[in-house]
Amino acid sequence: MSIAVRPRARVLAALPFALALIAGCGGDSDSSSATSATASADQFPAAEGKTLEQLASDASEGDLVVAPTQQVFNEGKNRYGFGVFTVDHDNVADADVALYAAKPNGKAEGPYPATVHSLETPPAFAAQTTTEDPDAAKNVYTADVDMPDKGEWRIMAMFREDDGSHSFVNVPSAVVGKFPNVPQPGDEAPEMHTPTADDVGGDLTKIDTRQPPSSMHDVDYADALGKKPVVLLFATPALCTSRVCGPVVDIAEEVKNERPDDADFIHMEIYNDNDPNKGPREQVRAFDLPSEPWLFVIDSDGKISTAIEGAFSKQELEDAIDEADAASGTGSSS
Repeated sequence: MSIAVRPRARVLAALPFALALIAGCGGDSDSSSATSATASADQFPAAEGKTLEQLASDASEGDLVVAPTQQVFNEGKNRYGFGVFTVDHDNVADADVALYAAKPNGKAEGPYPATVHSLETPPAFAAQTTTEDPDAAKNVYTADVDMPDKGEWRIMAMFREDDGSHSFVNVPSAVVGKFPNVPQPGDEAPEMHTPTADDVGGDLTKIDTRQPPSSMHDVDYADALGKKPVVLLFATPALCTSRVCGPVVDIAEEVKNERPDDADFIHMEIYNDNDPNKGPREQVRAFDLPSEPWLFVIDSDGKISTAIEGAFSKQELEDAIDEADAASGTGSSS
């Protein structure tokens, strides 16, 4: 059966340099689900009809780097992922930070306090492609940011310092509606096939750049879609331009090991013959993805229940599976 693909192919876009700093690796932690810090809105100035510039005028200019993990934004509330680094590329894991958003020359919305999620996995699930990364970060921050209209939204990160003062960092703008064809929660999942171990005679290096290859190549997506929940992870651990692919595959492996019966887990590589010069695979084009990695969790009715671009934590994946299970009426074993 032919694979259904969207008629318009898109070459994956390279993300900004700051984004290339973000990574994840295995560590000594027993779990990747820990949350080490959560900011609260009352720690930050209220927007009160001010512009971003007016909010910034009451704070000092910060010296940290805030690196978004995504470039696809939709009208309404968005899970906004980002990393925080020093100018020397060291990961900052315990910042109290919130985001503000505003249309150009418009009034600011916010603050949207951020939570930091651990990306660490137990050593048994940490791949060579992540443990040997010298720039590996161990967390990702997320904030729920409301951007109700299409177009450019300017973003500012505000940090609460130990003495109660605030500093700010301007973040690359978000453009809402720039990539309208990426499937979102509530959409029917595109139909397609995914390659399995049998298709490549057991040589998983043909369809997986992770070292060692992941265990998520036993099921063809077309055989699972509409029958049970599916965890579909687009990632290329050895070739990822955003440096977050390895850890997300490691996290999915950990969850699959703990909850093998709650969903079919499928890892889909990005490039034809694992060669960026040959362009994205037809499965990537079927989902019209402009970037990677991407996580889609699909319920047993074939509808997308969760879509996450960039890094995610173990807890976020488990919550997504629980949501798909609930929508499917299958319950959860966690």
